[in-house]
Amino acid sequence: MAKAAVKVRRRRSKSGVSPNLDLVVPSAPEYYSKAIGRALDIMDHFSDPETNLNMTEIVQLSGIPEASLFRILLTLEHHRYLQRNPDGSYKMAPKVLFGTLYEHAEKLRLKVRYLLTHLNQRFDETVSLAYLFGDKIQVIDVLETFQEVRVTNTLGKLLPPHCSSMAKAITAFQPKERIDKIIQVYGLVRFTKKTIVDRLAIINEYEKIRNQSWSMEREESAVGICCFGIPLFNEKQHAVAAISVMCPLIRITLEREQEIIEELVKTSRDASLALQSSPSGDSTKNRKTGFTVDRNKTLSKR
Repeated sequence: MAKAAVKVRRRRSKSGVSPNLDLVVPSAPEYYSKAIGRALDIMDHFSDPETNLNMTEIVQLSGIPEASLFRILLTLEHHRYLQRNPDGSYKMAPKVLFGTLYEHAEKLRLKVRYLLTHLNQRFDETVSLAYLFGDKIQVIDVLETFQEVRVTNTLGKLLPPHCSSMAKAITAFQPKERIDKIIQVYGLVRFTKKTIVDRLAIINEYEKIRNQSWSMEREESAVGICCFGIPLFNEKQHAVAAISVMCPLIRITLEREQEIIEELVKTSRDASLALQSSPSGDSTKNRKTGFTVDRNKTLSKR
């Protein structure tokens, strides 16, 4: 007796694509989520921990209508990507702070790498770049000299804010509350006989750095070395990084010291102007940082 033919039904995949067909990766424009894109664009405006933006400022920066922006901000706050301040403005939440900072640090490093190379070749000494991550300052780039007697630095090293030229240069331009926090986090640890461990003395040192725009360390973190640092300011005029030139004391003279300081000042100006340029090519208002160096005045400041 012949068997009746049975019609077999194949279950379709939930994606609606035959399992035997190769999946095609959708193009971004076709499947792009505008809502998520807007939220991510808003996050990009918070470039460092000191950035606080209110609703009006975010509307101006993003171009998103206030009604839509309110819902996006509420969502980002609910999922702890943004944090609302008592005055109603917003800042980056701790949940995303360090990931965002490392991204900005890498972008900055790539932008100013050629300036580090120039300093390294100009003086044949070790040149370093440090970045401010929250309340800690860390080395993110180093170009060493090939001289037999040299000073070295280490990628990823945390710098003491009271005896490192780069850390002093960055800390000096922070708000008072943040200066206190940075000092508290690291502590005033003594490394040599010349390390500044008195709180009032280091506060006065920061004031001096703000007035002259550059910093110096002479055997404060290690015996036999001298280091000159200068801050870099981002598009919001926040001191987020610093560059230094390190060398043994045996190669330092008054003339060479002055040359390094003047070249660092020029480098900082060029780097800060590049970092302060907006994506559209417009520059923000420059901050008064005292980048004009008087030769006689500089030599007298030690």
